[in-house]
Amino acid sequence: MARPKNDTFLRALLREPVEYTPLWLMRQAGRYLPEYCETRKRAGSFLQLCKSPALACEVTLQPLARYDLDAAILFSDILTVPDAMGLGLYFAEGEGPKFERPLREEWAIRDLEAPDPNVHLRYVMDAVAEIRRALDNSVPLIGFSGSPFTLACYMVEGGGSDDFRTVKTMLYSRPDLLHRILKVNAEAVTSYLNAQIESGAQAVQIFDTWGGALSAAAYKEFSLQYMEQIVAGLKKTQDGERVPCIVFTKGGGQWLEDIAAIGCDAVGLDWTTDLAAARRRVGDKVALQGNLDPFSLFATPEAVAAEARRVLDSYGEGSGHVFNLGHGINQFTPPENVAVLVDTVHKHSRKN
Repeated sequence: MARPKNDTFLRALLREPVEYTPLWLMRQAGRYLPEYCETRKRAGSFLQLCKSPALACEVTLQPLARYDLDAAILFSDILTVPDAMGLGLYFAEGEGPKFERPLREEWAIRDLEAPDPNVHLRYVMDAVAEIRRALDNSVPLIGFSGSPFTLACYMVEGGGSDDFRTVKTMLYSRPDLLHRILKVNAEAVTSYLNAQIESGAQAVQIFDTWGGALSAAAYKEFSLQYMEQIVAGLKKTQDGERVPCIVFTKGGGQWLEDIAAIGCDAVGLDWTTDLAAARRRVGDKVALQGNLDPFSLFATPEAVAAEARRVLDSYGEGSGHVFNLGHGINQFTPPENVAVLVDTVHKHSRKN
């Protein structure tokens, strides 16, 4: 199958020449869009929205109907994988995701198994295939997963956490147990991402949201080495086309060289990392993605445009940059400011 009509995003990830800097936004299909909120209401719950391929396709396409984005990202949740392992995912109103059966007991950790993505996560693969058909080769589709460590944080804590006390206690007192969870998670994520690629994802991103909570030594041992295993196990081509891989560790700016060395095509940056410095450090090895502070979108349209230009100027000339936010878009973001952002990035980066 040929590349999409607009393949700028894929070319930037592979550091091939581009006419302008492509952009997509983490969590671009989300609660800041009124049309998303309508569909979610119709679905009845967030989980039902994720588990309906038709509705997941609908919300994936909503931001593309509104904005001139250069990629679509599968609408799903990183916790579908531990849910498929039988941990009992549910969403408490106003509290975020929770697990009925968090991993605390040695026997439960010993019995943990990687799910078959084509059986236990069939609804995700069906959504990927449906979105690819609906996109009709217009822009690329990104698949994704949480990193083994980020998934483990939720699986051990039983939900979100401010301090990761339970998982870090396990890390230091029973590292064998945490390594067992991470080993299963790495197997699960590898097969999950490969199944997404086979179903139609044209690039994949690993979200290591909580890797930045670790010490430097613990990051390498409990997060990075497992992401390296996944990258090594990913399908590099599908239908004769390269499938680039992006690794994003929030708070990982101090480990850029280490992340760039694991074999990924691009490294995602949060807003705390200087883009020019990052390019000097690793820009000849990988593409860079990022890294506007999501809260700059709450400013005036003029300030949004100025901040977008600042990020682009910080990266400088040449390919190898995918514009994005430094983390997911906030639910209270004014949708009209996103239009200003998209327009500014395309105009300012276009070669005169």
